[in-house]
Amino acid sequence: MTDLPLANQIALVTGASRGIGAATAKALAAAGAHVVLTARTAKGLEDVESAIFDAGGSATIAPLDLTETDSIARLGVAIGERWPQLDIMVLNAGMLGSLTPVPSIDAKELAQVLTLNVSAQAALIAAFDPMLRKSPRSRVIGITSSVGRTPRAYWGLYGASKAAFEVLVAAYGEEMERISNIRTAILDPGATRTKMRERAYPGEDPASVKEPGVVAARIVVLVQEDFATGHFERVG
Repeated sequence: MTDLPLANQIALVTGASRGIGAATAKALAAAGAHVVLTARTAKGLEDVESAIFDAGGSATIAPLDLTETDSIARLGVAIGERWPQLDIMVLNAGMLGSLTPVPSIDAKELAQVLTLNVSAQAALIAAFDPMLRKSPRSRVIGITSSVGRTPRAYWGLYGASKAAFEVLVAAYGEEMERISNIRTAILDPGATRTKMRERAYPGEDPASVKEPGVVAARIVVLVQEDFATGHFERVG
């Protein structure tokens, strides 16, 4: 017997080598889940995995470039061969891109941002949909940004990608609501101490915003709640 709330559950966290993704992976593992960690940086994933093991948790790393959609399909097959179901999927990986006026957006960079922030997310949902359907209580959490709902000058590139991402996750949730136990939610972490935040606000004192662990703690609670599909919240 165990009193860990997520014992025997399998979770997948993208962008898990640092920031919110790393903190979320550690928090889910501390709650009992076996966490599959994905990101491009193998060293970062190894550090997070070691921290999880040292704390008594369990994890598996899967270094992966999400812009290579074929590799996402292969990951889905590999995980499906090892575990019968996926209970939690946290879609955290994302790319900021340049903060620039809309007329100055570079077409190549636009394609790169949309590939990671939208196309790769659709590929992840497609790859893991069969495993999510097999879970008696699966939860898909999409990590977004306020600029996806409230346009801001110079943030058009990133904001547009997050708006598309939110619609993608929400539409999947609507499709699954009556035919499965899959529930989707969108979570805006708010101002959080991450590398992406540091790049966007280079003059900001990092100590003035919350640590990623605050967001991670909320995610652990959220995946245990019986929220309705379409749920949205911002972490203050």
